[in-house]
Amino acid sequence: MTDENLQRRLTAILVLDVAGYSRLMGADEEGTLAQLKTLRKTLVDPTIGAHRGRIVKTTGDGMLVEFASAVDAARGAAEVQRAMATQNINVPQDKRIEFRIGIHVGDIIIDDNDIFGDGVNIAARLEGIAEPGGICVSDDAQRQIRGKTELAFDDMGPQSLKNIAEPMRAWRLQIDKNSPSTLPKRAAAETAQPPALPDKPSIAVLPFQNMSGDPEQEYFADGMVEEIITALSRFKSLFVIARNSSFTYKGKAVDIKQVGRELGVRYVVEGSVRKAAETVRIAGQLIDATTGAHLWADRFEGKLDDVFALQDKITEGVVSAIAPTVYKAEIDLAARRRPTNLSAYDLCLRAQPHFYSMTREGLAEALQLAHRALELDPRYGFAAFQAGSCHIFNITQGWAHDLNREIGEVTRLLSLALSIDENDPDVLATAGCATSFLTEDFATAAEMVDRAVALNPNSAFAWNQRGQAYLFGGQAAEALRSFERSIRLNPLDPMLYMTLAGMGIAFIELRRFDEAVAVARKAARQNQTYATTYRCLASALAHLGREAEVQKAVSRLLELEPNFRISEWVKRGAQWHRHNKLMIEGIRKAGLPE
Repeated sequence: MTDENLQRRLTAILVLDVAGYSRLMGADEEGTLAQLKTLRKTLVDPTIGAHRGRIVKTTGDGMLVEFASAVDAARGAAEVQRAMATQNINVPQDKRIEFRIGIHVGDIIIDDNDIFGDGVNIAARLEGIAEPGGICVSDDAQRQIRGKTELAFDDMGPQSLKNIAEPMRAWRLQIDKNSPSTLPKRAAAETAQPPALPDKPSIAVLPFQNMSGDPEQEYFADGMVEEIITALSRFKSLFVIARNSSFTYKGKAVDIKQVGRELGVRYVVEGSVRKAAETVRIAGQLIDATTGAHLWADRFEGKLDDVFALQDKITEGVVSAIAPTVYKAEIDLAARRRPTNLSAYDLCLRAQPHFYSMTREGLAEALQLAHRALELDPRYGFAAFQAGSCHIFNITQGWAHDLNREIGEVTRLLSLALSIDENDPDVLATAGCATSFLTEDFATAAEMVDRAVALNPNSAFAWNQRGQAYLFGGQAAEALRSFERSIRLNPLDPMLYMTLAGMGIAFIELRRFDEAVAVARKAARQNQTYATTYRCLASALAHLGREAEVQKAVSRLLELEPNFRISEWVKRGAQWHRHNKLMIEGIRKAGLPE
């Protein structure tokens, strides 16, 4: 549409929506829809018509209306809100339908019976800061109304409205002119009993703001948010709010803490999309809705040549940052809870730092906490998975007092976890890795780890376990590809040293000894107690004939494992060692005791 074809006019714009709509729909979807339909038919539409308003368009929980006069808009809005207040007197607060209304006077653009422009945007932002059951009016509109009606106002002062450059003065319209000019109490959406937080990380992804002025980017932004929600939903450890609930906040100025209360989530993701020439820039941030603290923020850029590939790239970047950030925040939160009030979930979170230490004492403590969690909840799959993982590392690190018993516990605990949820990607991946390490059934192991990454291609952990399984199965090149994908998804993983050590062994089997040394040294800088790192380093250096450096690696390994013997090490990983002959050859060249 060219500038000369634009139709403009000055008008009064009213935006109305339902406060706490997602909460109401979650409690009674059919009942809420039926009530709204009746309210529109018997109250809202007739009142707007009586005050000479035109309903431009409606959404599931709101509407956009234009009036020729700000006075008509204010009188019509006040009449609707008074009628709603009367109707709600005997209705429990958590079941009340209440409207928020914003009114502004401004210039609009008309296109095919729809209206656009800053005037519409400002009215929508004013509606967002209105109280449930209240009306918020711009300074421009208040000047048009005052002195011409019986209506009275409370001055709200300058207000910072989302995506509006400068603060704007706003007014609260008194629904009943006899009411005191004091701030009203927070009503239904905020005083109703909020949904309880789930016993695992809970997250909502809000629609991203389109900052480009290009309506076409609205579809791109919405599609990308849907992809992020879908990708996060694949993490069994997360409770993710569905798209339909998240998108009830589209186009609204939101209070993140209120969103958290209404949806019953601890974490909220919000962001924006801006287009410049053929480049799109996405900004995203993760917020703790209980405190308002920002946990993560980043920007992503890409060319619009292939919009779907760009969506995939950004989605992967956002999800791979959010999942580990949320998990770390949950571990920190559990550590602050009183020990007398711990749930099975809290106990497993407390176990994680001990697990990450990868020391004999740390694994013993992690295992004890996981078993305490299972005592509280014998069907808690994550606790069974966690305990099974501890037994696996006892075996691989040579800390098993009774090898057969440890193997039996791995089988029992991972089987229990799979019986609880056979499609949990992390459990599947770990079971596949254990199968590859402990048995000769690589076909089954490969099927399990391949299914794990298919179920959740954004899980760095699943890709890591796939790499280990393929390494144990003698597929070094494919193992390396999986390790690289894991690091790309989670470059700040606290257990990155394990992935790097696995890469080092794969490099050895591919005769890329210099690269094996490089990644092993990087692993050692992150964790100096993980014996596998020094076995890898000693082997690679021995293949390169770097004797002085070999002796340093051997000395450190023997500090960690004073009783290390090649024969015992080969015995506890017999299946693996059948396929990793160059690794063993290097260990023997390094002069470690047989």
